[in-house]
Amino acid sequence: MSASKSRATNLHKAERKTLISFLLLYSFFSIILLAISGYLYYSLQKDLMLEGQINKLQEDSFKLISRLRYLHEHFDEDHTYPRFTDFRSAIYDSSKKLIFTTLNEENVNLDKRLYTVNENIHYVRLLESYYLGAMYVVIEVTDSGQWFRYMKKEVIIYSVVLFVLLLIVGYYLFRLMLSPMRNSLALLDRFIKDTTHELNTPISAILTNIEMIDESKLEPLLQKKIRRIDIASRTISNLYKDLTYAALGNRVVSRDEKVNMYHLLKERIEYFKVISSAKNINCITDLHQDIYLTIDRTKITRLIDNLLSNAIKYNKRSSFIKVTLRENYFEIEDGGIGISDEAIHSIFDRYARFNQSEGGFGLGLNIVKAIADEYRLEIKFRSKVGKGTKVRISWKT
Repeated sequence: MSASKSRATNLHKAERKTLISFLLLYSFFSIILLAISGYLYYSLQKDLMLEGQINKLQEDSFKLISRLRYLHEHFDEDHTYPRFTDFRSAIYDSSKKLIFTTLNEENVNLDKRLYTVNENIHYVRLLESYYLGAMYVVIEVTDSGQWFRYMKKEVIIYSVVLFVLLLIVGYYLFRLMLSPMRNSLALLDRFIKDTTHELNTPISAILTNIEMIDESKLEPLLQKKIRRIDIASRTISNLYKDLTYAALGNRVVSRDEKVNMYHLLKERIEYFKVISSAKNINCITDLHQDIYLTIDRTKITRLIDNLLSNAIKYNKRSSFIKVTLRENYFEIEDGGIGISDEAIHSIFDRYARFNQSEGGFGLGLNIVKAIADEYRLEIKFRSKVGKGTKVRISWKT
């Protein structure tokens, strides 16, 4: 996997993760909105159904009241409470105590005029004259539920359609919000490529001329100035190599070979010796010889250089760096400022920087991760704030 493909894959994974999180949250609020809308629609349909029943219920109440009046006036002749085939009824006194009922539903609310309870509709009417001591008349009819079944079908269909439409709108809103970030990343990548191109010639010239200087023939003060130039040049050179890899990684053809890790680590430690000595950092080595790794030499050099550079950059003055090499791993440990537990989870993110006082573009560890992924190397980070960091790169033998 090339560096650009790795970056693209990581970017797509991050986008997918963000998209899923956004859509889940968006869906949650959409469902709440649809549920509220569905409930309001249900309440409206229920009210319309009840209003549609009011005329018949009033007619039924008139029938009952008429029979109650007759029964009240002819109580000695007829002691039978009136019953009807198309509705049921009940009467209550002024204290809301039940006098007589033929209702199916015992749960009666005399404070409401019209309401549903279970599968029944209740209509409550206050009598003007107390027939048989009754003050309240309750009419009960069975709710067929046809309106509810029709309403439920409508709500389900429209909710599904609206939910799908809301998801589509949410997806395009997400893409729209993501567009400025993508444009910024494209602009930053273009800047890196342009910067890389412009840095090539002057860096090569500076490094070549410094190597040609015989410091033994210079005065101590001039030697110090040359050493500072050398440190700055090597720092810029390391940054240039990162920029080159970031910009051209997809076009760099891997040329795998058997690399002697002992010699390579010794070489890179020596390369950074000028920079580490400027901070009075003691470099301790514990390297086993004859350890080989089949890998592209340029890429493993880039990986080592970034780890060593970070170990120096984020180290304390007069501290240490320890480099260990064993049969199936090498390890770089420093006594530096360390990384917090919160930050360590995103150390490989591109452009991520955890100390704004230090320079750089935040590319180093992203490049380390890309190379490690390409060659299936395992990276283990252990760090403690104020104590230092230990990085182990291991491979299968």
